Amino acid sequence: MILKQTKEYLIMKQYRRQAGILLHPTSLPSPYGIGDLGHTAYRFVDFLEAAGQKLWQILPLTHTGFGDSPYQSFSAFAGQPLLISPDHLKELGLLFDHELKDAPAGDSAQVDYGTVIPWKHSIFRLAYNRFYERDGGDPLKQDFARFCQKEAFWLEDYALFLACKDANDGRSWLDWPDMYRSPSPEYKEELKQLLQKEAGYYKFLQFIFFTEWGRLKAYANEKGIQIIGDIPIFVSMDSADVWANKELFHLDEKGYPLSVAGVPPDYFSATGQLWGNPLYAWDAHKNSDFSWWISRIRTQLKNLDILRIDHFRGFDACWSIPYGEPTAVNGHWAKVPGWDLFDAISQALGDDLPIIAEDLGIITDEVNALREHFGFPGMKVLQFAFDSTDENAYLPHRFESPVCVCYTGTHDNATTLSWYETLPEHCRKKVCAYTGTTDEKNIGYGLIKAALSSIATYAIYPLQDLLFCGDEGRMNTPGKAAGNWSWRFRAQDLKPEYADTLRELTLLYGRFD
Repeated sequence: MILKQTKEYLIMKQYRRQAGILLHPTSLPSPYGIGDLGHTAYRFVDFLEAAGQKLWQILPLTHTGFGDSPYQSFSAFAGQPLLISPDHLKELGLLFDHELKDAPAGDSAQVDYGTVIPWKHSIFRLAYNRFYERDGGDPLKQDFARFCQKEAFWLEDYALFLACKDANDGRSWLDWPDMYRSPSPEYKEELKQLLQKEAGYYKFLQFIFFTEWGRLKAYANEKGIQIIGDIPIFVSMDSADVWANKELFHLDEKGYPLSVAGVPPDYFSATGQLWGNPLYAWDAHKNSDFSWWISRIRTQLKNLDILRIDHFRGFDACWSIPYGEPTAVNGHWAKVPGWDLFDAISQALGDDLPIIAEDLGIITDEVNALREHFGFPGMKVLQFAFDSTDENAYLPHRFESPVCVCYTGTHDNATTLSWYETLPEHCRKKVCAYTGTTDEKNIGYGLIKAALSSIATYAIYPLQDLLFCGDEGRMNTPGKAAGNWSWRFRAQDLKPEYADTLRELTLLYGRFD
């Protein structure tokens, strides 16, 4: 008990009572079809400052693969090239105005990835070819060389992986010829020489991305705003992580997974959820003193201030499904050495890790014990509090500890307005009575007030709830194969009076110092 009290004391010193907004950078306005790390990102930081918000939560910044989900990426370390600002490349003298005239619709309320991805890579290729031809003494090239040397521990495999993918028509590495799929150390070095320029292209994009991201994060930090990032617990099968580190995953001799991740059948799905991510070979991770995980968390905390880890319950036990099963029904719970893992991470990176644990769903006492021992705040989602008129652990007056983060909803939920419209009438009445809302169109602000007034150390709400968005503002619908991750707001949507209102509420509930 003394350990828990001491840990909570340390947490409360680290996590001051604050508030913030959930918004992924792809949702920002820009003239290039998708939000990026250019000037509108800085204007959003200015809005946060004006609104008295100290937190900006984003989704994973990783290089997305098929389906455009930030939770399925080609690397657990690489950044999302689509977020690179073409205007920055112009400033570097690598692009010119006339080359950007055929950009996808800039003011669209949705990202059309099918148009944006080929267009962005076409201009990135132009920029890279100009960069490639520059003299080695060019200051930008010298900065690039330093970046490549510093990040070589992940960058080399990532760039070679994507160069090999290009050489194999973009197919999954499991479908490559053996010489690419499982190259010997000697042939891997030969591939690096053969694909040097193509691999250099992907290194260049990472260099530009992390340069832009570092500047934006520094700007936010100077204004007293911290960035909360996000990572999934698992990595994608078609990723540099698995291709280059097969021994760390539960695979057969040819590289195919022996078992994959998901969740068991429950109230929401009679067949569960079959995610398909390969499971970790935890014995191999233990034998390497969890070096891959330590590198992953260290890298994330270098680029973020606070890290949310998705599906935290998977560090106690994960739902293991035999590869090839059509559903998640025939799985079983497989124990995971989460205590050993976070002990190793804590020893390497420090005891007071700024980590938020996504602990939604059916959580066991063992998962709670793991989270509490390491002092990781959990999550409370207010949309889960009103599915009936009964008492509920997600109702703010039922919160037992301030060591948590209170959300109105997350990227996987409907917007608050859209959610409210689907509730039975008796539940809608309870929401209005609980939040003191008299005008139903303002229900988003009602839940924002409830989050702000709670004892939770952090209160966070999607920007959509601030902008009165309905179903058109939904970011992701779990289980829906297409049409996700595309919502954007327009510059004129973010009105100064919204900042004034939010600042007043934040001050009222003691979340602004």
